[in-house]
Amino acid sequence: MTPEQKYLQLYERFYNLCQENGWGDPFSYARSREINIAAVLGHQISNTYSGADAYDGDIPLEYKSTISRNINATYNGISVQNSWEEQERYIIKDKIGKYPRHYYARFNDGKIAEVWELTSDKVLDTLLPKIKKQYFKKKNSNVKDPRIGVTVSQKEVHQNGIQVR
Repeated sequence: MTPEQKYLQLYERFYNLCQENGWGDPFSYARSREINIAAVLGHQISNTYSGADAYDGDIPLEYKSTISRNINATYNGISVQNSWEEQERYIIKDKIGKYPRHYYARFNDGKIAEVWELTSDKVLDTLLPKIKKQYFKKKNSNVKDPRIGVTVSQKEVHQNGIQVR
């Protein structure tokens, strides 16, 4: 069997395994890494692509992953609301704050190198000032993509999180 044939066989087997277990398409966005994180941490992967990435019992969880040399997490595509008060409520209640625990995983050579857990309070303390700064810039400009994108840096992960792996 050629390497290409073996790859195609493994690709199909991997896809079928995910379908049989209700995990969805592992090749959609970072779904395969979410499945990997959930398996390693003992969580249940969500059966949908929107909302929580996984669950610990009834607790919805947010996963972020990177293949960078340094651990970090990016929250992209945050919709801009009509006022800062609405924006803050949206971030806290509907977007970031609705997940009590956020897990940041760094992958290296196809495996998890490290995982950090941050509470939603720590994530919000870190991101709300960054979001507020971008909110007013985006709100008052004519940029093509008015959505907000912010990052939790490695330093912020280490200062505010607990390494769980």
